[in-house]
Amino acid sequence: MSEVTYYVALPFVASDEGIAPGEAVECINPNSAVMKAEALSRKPGYVGAIAFSRSGDPAAGDFGDAKLIRKFGDVPDDLSAL
Repeated sequence: MSEVTYYVALPFVASDEGIAPGEAVECINPNSAVMKAEALSRKPGYVGAIAFSRSGDPAAGDFGDAKLIRKFGDVPDDLSAL
């Protein structure tokens, strides 16, 4: 199978340990991921959000690192664990 790119908006919530990721929302393109992340960052209960993309081969389960498109509000400095 060929490589595909997923675009995602990921909100963050405050937790006892600091900031934790919320439920990711898959989007159709980078622009919609940015718009969704911005909207999520303004919703009550969320402290921030990011828009990112990730490419790979879903059949093989082989994906590259996530690429940050934009961030809004309060998000962790280290996003490598996401």
